[in-house]
Amino acid sequence: MRINSAKELNVYTKSYELAMKIFELSKSFPKEEKYALTSQIRRSSRSVCMNLREAWAKRRYEAHFISKLTDCDGENSETNTSLDFAKDCGYISNEIHQDLVNENLEIGKMLGSMINNPRPFLIKPEK
Repeated sequence: MRINSAKELNVYTKSYELAMKIFELSKSFPKEEKYALTSQIRRSSRSVCMNLREAWAKRRYEAHFISKLTDCDGENSETNTSLDFAKDCGYISNEIHQDLVNENLEIGKMLGSMINNPRPFLIKPEK
C-alpha cells in the first residue's frame, strides 16, 4: 500500500490523537501554569505531528528525513516528562498519566522504528 501523506501514517494519527487528549486535559490545569506547563506540554505534543509532516516533506533525503524524525522523538520525550510533572503536581491522576504515557511510549517505539529503518518511507529517485 502506497502512503501519499504523513497523515496516513499510524504514528501520525496516534501522535495527533495524543496531542488532542493532552490539549483537553490541560484545560483544567491551574491558571498559574498557563505560560509554563500548559503551554509546554501542548507545544511539545503538537510538535510531534508537525515535525512528522516536515519529515515527510524531506523524505527525498535520508539524512534530513532521519533528522526530522529525531526531532519528533525528542518532542515526544519532552511530552513524556511534562506528563510526569502533570501527575506529580496533582493535575492528572495516576491512571490517566499511565494511559497517556503508554500511548507516548508506543509513539516513541514507532518513531524509533522509522529512524532505524527509514528506507521504506524515502522517495526513490526516478531512473
